[in-house]
Amino acid sequence: MEEKENKIKDTEDHLSEKTPASIEVVGVKFKSAGKTYYFSPEGIRFSINDKVIVRTARGIELGFVSQENKTVFENEVVSPLCPVLRPASVEDIQRWESNKQLEKNAFETCVKLIAKHKLAMKLIEAEYTFDNSKLLFYFSADGRVDFRDLVKDLASVFHTRIELRQIGIRDEAKMMGGLGVCGRPFCCSTFLSDFAQVSIKMAKEQNLSLNSTKISGACGRLMCCLRFENETYAAELRATPPVDSKVKTPDGVGYVTEISPLTGMCKVIMHEKGTDVVRSYHRDKLTVLGKRISDERNDRKENKSEENIK
Repeated sequence: MEEKENKIKDTEDHLSEKTPASIEVVGVKFKSAGKTYYFSPEGIRFSINDKVIVRTARGIELGFVSQENKTVFENEVVSPLCPVLRPASVEDIQRWESNKQLEKNAFETCVKLIAKHKLAMKLIEAEYTFDNSKLLFYFSADGRVDFRDLVKDLASVFHTRIELRQIGIRDEAKMMGGLGVCGRPFCCSTFLSDFAQVSIKMAKEQNLSLNSTKISGACGRLMCCLRFENETYAAELRATPPVDSKVKTPDGVGYVTEISPLTGMCKVIMHEKGTDVVRSYHRDKLTVLGKRISDERNDRKENKSEENIK
């Protein structure tokens, strides 16, 4: 009996070691298209868009609840969690709004001082922390900028801690906002919290023009929306016979000349009665037999060259 009890106890201890503890969190954003950060609600129940006062690495900040109270495993969040200090009061909201006006004045002052020091930098945004303990200026520039004298002048004007941060061209577009070629506001400034990697391969798979002016956003980089449908296009391409593949059709054998992955339609060229005829078939009616002879020869040449290199 004692051995059984010991085994049961060991099993319970083993399971408790494997299962991480759960904690209650609340998600908070500081900008509409910013990241969601998790805080400890300290027993208070919050709703979406509630304004809260929290302590962050930058100091005391006012944020907006983006995710209501929920329970997660402790290993899913970065510990220790900072607490939500309190729901924002009327005075807190008034102070936050007054800071917005102060930021506009700080921006104008900084632009004048940049011109005074003749610095090759573009000011993007000025931002006060909630408690006014720090004033941050975000700027973009082609290279490194020596802004030490500028910081001294800013500190003498605003009498607070000054911090200048250089940002990339995509972050600049996110902060400034605007309209894309689709006529809608930038994805990055409305709902994208992170910049995901976008490659030219995504444009190729979607059969888009590789003209950089047509597939680039206002920031000059590849449009973020190329990634939205990429998984769908990739899956459809895998299910569709590639161009130049040899296929068997209900009317005979031919070669694929053009494909439309989303509709599943393929154009196949076949040699009939001394002439080439092009017909359209759905991919479900095609059976891939191989590649063109010329393609197979090229593949063999590439394989031989690779072997020689090895």
